[in-house]
Amino acid sequence: MPKISDKKIERIKEGIISYLYDHPAKPLFTSQIAEEMIRDEEFILRLLNELYASKLIKKISSNSKGKEFLSRRKWTLRAEVYTKYSELVNN
Repeated sequence: MPKISDKKIERIKEGIISYLYDHPAKPLFTSQIAEEMIRDEEFILRLLNELYASKLIKKISSNSKGKEFLSRRKWTLRAEVYTKYSELVNN
């Protein structure tokens, strides 16, 4: 399988951030994001972890009742990133 260029990886990350921006009130599972990006879940999970390490998104590992997810994670934009992104989009 050919290697994906760094430029294309950055564009996919931008797509992930944009998709999360479009759904601010609803944290999304990795599988939902992968389906939207039309990419493999493991590849998207790797990119999500990179975005998490960059402090652009946050990882949600428990449901609203406090019960831990065993193997799944939900993702959403950090509040400060959402604010900055909305300023860029609206200008």
